Amino acid sequence: MIPFDVLSVFFAAAIALGLAPGPDNLFVLTQSALHGRLAGFVVTLGLCTGLIFHSAAVALGVAAVFQTSALAFTVLKLAGAAYLLYLAVQAFRAGADDPENRDVPDLSLLALYRRGIVMNVTNPKVAIFFLAFLPQFSDPARGPVAGQILILGALFICATVLVFGGVALGGGTLGNFLKRSPAAQIWLNRLAGAVFAALAVRLALAER
Repeated sequence: MIPFDVLSVFFAAAIALGLAPGPDNLFVLTQSALHGRLAGFVVTLGLCTGLIFHSAAVALGVAAVFQTSALAFTVLKLAGAAYLLYLAVQAFRAGADDPENRDVPDLSLLALYRRGIVMNVTNPKVAIFFLAFLPQFSDPARGPVAGQILILGALFICATVLVFGGVALGGGTLGNFLKRSPAAQIWLNRLAGAVFAALAVRLALAER
């Protein structure tokens, strides 16, 4: 069993990491601003599903592959960069709309959820980060390390839901305000496209 004080320090660190500007919270911000608060929350759930994958990968030792294999790292990051570029093109091509209920996303919930999963899973930097971060709070003397890693991963996901949920709320509110003007909505789409493109370049140039 992991001591409560260790879990408390880990949770505080996870909250701080979630608050730090990064690709995932920027992604939640842009999606909630474009498609509404609900979209941001659903994207957050998708990102957290990706974190389940990374936690399991660390527990099973799979994440080490991305740290040791340049080919695996490169293939995964280029796939992620290509997906972000696809989203950037979609955002640049989008125009203004006038939905009756601006809290209802204009994409299906499944599509938004899938976006979050792909965004997170195709970033090998997350796998390597988890590989370096989670084991620091585990101890073989407490029992199976794999079980401890999964517990820590679940706690990290809870922190992510809290932080990114707040980001989704704020982004959705900002988006609803800007969408009162068709011109502002178009510029919001352009800004989102620029963010996606920048994240794609950042991921493509990432090194282990």
